[in-house]
Amino acid sequence: MTGVVRHTGLYEWEGVRRLAYKEEGTHFKQVTRQVLSEASPDLFAELRYFEVAPGGHSTLERHDHVHLVLIGRGGGHCLVGDVVSAVTALDAVIIPSQTWHQFRATGTEPLGFFCVVARERDRPQLPDAQDIEALSADPAVKAFIRV
Repeated sequence: MTGVVRHTGLYEWEGVRRLAYKEEGTHFKQVTRQVLSEASPDLFAELRYFEVAPGGHSTLERHDHVHLVLIGRGGGHCLVGDVVSAVTALDAVIIPSQTWHQFRATGTEPLGFFCVVARERDRPQLPDAQDIEALSADPAVKAFIRV
């Protein structure tokens, strides 16, 4: 894809397939992914659109790379580090390197967000039992996270 990627309505784009969030697993629920920019050596980043259905959640994970997220529709909550925050359309979320993060659609409509990440990036790291224990020391975080 080059040039304009046209929005066709219903949070879909011309020529862009709606994909599963990740290949398999039980560490996420009801999430789809659309890649709005082709992975190309000429691009420094990739632009993706994720949609979390009501009651769904992304994976609790961290990476070496930084994320820049712009909420595009709906509302919900996100965990960044040890802070749970409400998010709504046009809020920006910056996720530093090696920071635990997770998004949940806690309202009655989908939580849609755009995510910009480096084209070359590391694989997600999932929490182990010690990480879960450390995160769960804060009651608000413990109530929020899904694994």
